[in-house]
Amino acid sequence: DRSYLGYQYSLKNGLEFKAVMDVGQSDDVHDYERIAYIKNAQVTWRHKGLTLSGGLISTTQFKTQESFWEKRYVMRSFQDEYKFGSSADMGISVAYKFTPWLSADVIVANGEGYKKVQVNDGLQYGAGVTVTPLEGLTLRAYASYNEAATDEGEGITNWNVFAGYAHRSFSIGAEYNAQTNAKNIKGQDQSGCSVYSTIGLDKKGNISIFGRWDYLTSKEHWNNEADGMAGVLGAEFKIGKYIKLAPNVRIWSPKADNT
Repeated sequence: DRSYLGYQYSLKNGLEFKAVMDVGQSDDVHDYERIAYIKNAQVTWRHKGLTLSGGLISTTQFKTQESFWEKRYVMRSFQDEYKFGSSADMGISVAYKFTPWLSADVIVANGEGYKKVQVNDGLQYGAGVTVTPLEGLTLRAYASYNEAATDEGEGITNWNVFAGYAHRSFSIGAEYNAQTNAKNIKGQDQSGCSVYSTIGLDKKGNISIFGRWDYLTSKEHWNNEADGMAGVLGAEFKIGKYIKLAPNVRIWSPKADNT
């Protein structure tokens, strides 16, 4: 239900320019209408272990999980799917690789996503640490705080942990996510987990099967209509360099009664 158009240009001195347009559906328009947004318009500078980005940038809240899942075109990663945060926002981010196995990153962003460029007051502050102690093994922890835009609202906190192992013939990952004061309303807490795996069926990696299971729950059932379990099972076929086909079947088991 979405399409993207992007451009990226790299210079020899470590500078990189990136622009991406997102065309998709909005809650403010009818089902068959589409709105175009600028999702990314950023400048990135890399020097040795340092990476500095500014502008309308990709956020770091769930980027590691999204890259590991590799099936965003089938289903967005957990935090993106259930609106724990946005994949892009206006802001700046700094990442540094201390050793081959340890890196950290911080970000200061608008906090309202790339569709709203500082409509209200308040910023979002986030920090994460990534550890790769063994080849193929990735461990990450991240936390953020999004200031309330009004005196009546409550600040939103997000935190998540992730562990994933990737081998040349298979991968498996798991994450746990928690959010307090969703939509800036005190006590509206929610949490959930996601487990996903891909298994290659041929040596060239052109055919694979994949599966995923999600569980979402809210404190005192304030978000009962959205709470539940989701499952996805499918196969991916790589046809040439730029084309993938992924027939899949999904199941959604809601917590709400009589649904």
